[in-house]
Amino acid sequence: MGRAITKLLIANRGEIAIRVMRSAREMGIATVSVHSEADENSLHVKLADESVCIGPAKSSLSYLNIASVLSACEISGADAVHPGYGFLSENHEFAAMCEKWGLKFVGPRAECLRLMGSKVESKKIAKQAGVPVLESILVNEKTEQEILKSAAELGYPVLIKASAGGGGKGMEKIESEKNLISKIKRLQQEAKAAFADDTLFIEKYIENPRHIEVQILADQHGNIIHLGERDCTIQRRYQKLIEESPCAILNDEQRDEICQSAVNLARAVHYDSVGTVEFIYDQDAQKYYFMEMNTRIQVEHPVTEQRTGVDLISQQIAVATGQELSLRQEEIRFQGHVIECRINAEDPISGVPSPGVISHYHRPAGLGVRVDDFIYTGYRVPPYYDSMISKVIVSAEDRNKSIDRMLRALDETIIGGIKTNVDLHKRILRNSRFREQNYNTNFLSTLK
Repeated sequence: MGRAITKLLIANRGEIAIRVMRSAREMGIATVSVHSEADENSLHVKLADESVCIGPAKSSLSYLNIASVLSACEISGADAVHPGYGFLSENHEFAAMCEKWGLKFVGPRAECLRLMGSKVESKKIAKQAGVPVLESILVNEKTEQEILKSAAELGYPVLIKASAGGGGKGMEKIESEKNLISKIKRLQQEAKAAFADDTLFIEKYIENPRHIEVQILADQHGNIIHLGERDCTIQRRYQKLIEESPCAILNDEQRDEICQSAVNLARAVHYDSVGTVEFIYDQDAQKYYFMEMNTRIQVEHPVTEQRTGVDLISQQIAVATGQELSLRQEEIRFQGHVIECRINAEDPISGVPSPGVISHYHRPAGLGVRVDDFIYTGYRVPPYYDSMISKVIVSAEDRNKSIDRMLRALDETIIGGIKTNVDLHKRILRNSRFREQNYNTNFLSTLK
């Protein structure tokens, strides 16, 4: 077993920083938060044992500044770093530098981050592991004529993706070969600017898809388990809005198969942390295909925690110190149905962020309700970061009761002074197609 962690620096902000602090404190680990100048009054700063300012508001000068984060570790005496999600969480160079500086990186090995950070490389690994993948065309290796020919053979519509991408950046659906090449050039520029990597690939567009992901947990001794699947189909511009577990359209055989595929992939790369394997599910053909692996804790991890009773953060910290998994697959118990709604500070129609001062805030509560947030009355939501300010998670004995409970919780959620998407969530949950499971990832574009 590796050395124990005594002081953990959380290289993130907001609700995920607070979530990590809570598990760390229960494990007897001191916590250090970092913050930009814009986040001086954020709740994650107030709740940490100590905090270090790492730069101006702009992410590239603070939360994404590796030198500043490492310097904060030195100043505070932290001996480990938890990256949360986003920012540096999947940056293999950051993970490698943490190890070089003698810091424990709470996440997978840097080599895992590097391999699975490329959608092209990860698809190759998945295929070798026997996990179903969609046939794809690597754009950067072909001439324009070869691209046009290969795309026609796949059959339109097709989907262009950035290999290093995420959150919908560097991604676009293409209906025909008209302007295909010019769109590829534009997306290459977008991917280069966002990810410093202009590698693109093209794959067949699935017309009626669900987005299903599997939570896995692995240690450094070869032990790997899954903690079930989540349905993340309700999205806006490739950004998830609602997540739930279980995925109600899967039967037991399909569920076992997709979860085992996730374990097989994790084993193929010698994975050793918390992670999520994402799949696209073709509802018409009833087949699933590997999309990508997220080598970090997910925004929607509370869904799995509420359904299994497993603290994923404490498990992640434990395996990072070299401990063996404390759980075996047969010990995992799945209970009820869980739904999470992401509450964003944004205009519910346009999706444009709505920063500003929260004039009053009432957090929902009651049986089966959990809230992960970082806001309070009088808090000023900054305009510089992701607009998510809260996550409301509910659990109940079945899906319909879980939906009803979420609607009750959202009715209790009062956030004054700024615009939020609370009412949008209510519209989705009340929609008959959502209730009846008759939807796909394009649901929001058809919502009346």
